[in-house]
Amino acid sequence: MMSEQGQSDSDIHCTVCASNTRMVGYGCQFGSLSARWGYGAAHDGEHYRLELCESCFFQTLAYLREQRRIHTIFDDDQPKDDLMFGRVAHDDFFGES
Repeated sequence: MMSEQGQSDSDIHCTVCASNTRMVGYGCQFGSLSARWGYGAAHDGEHYRLELCESCFFQTLAYLREQRRIHTIFDDDQPKDDLMFGRVAHDDFFGES
């Protein structure tokens, strides 16, 4: 499988820090941030995908949590600022979720 950057799965580097995401004995371990904008969006027809190493992924996630906190700081019904932000599964070692 080839990513949009032209890298094979055996050679995926983090889009932010350029580190190799290959973990010896475990293959490539990376997270993806993607967007595909459609009709009516300011960026109609544009598609983005970033592959992030574990460190850069969680730094990005922390930044997004902080942005949510800043944008809702004066809301009466503030979202809970918890470490589960964005997580959809836990202990899903076999990708069953």
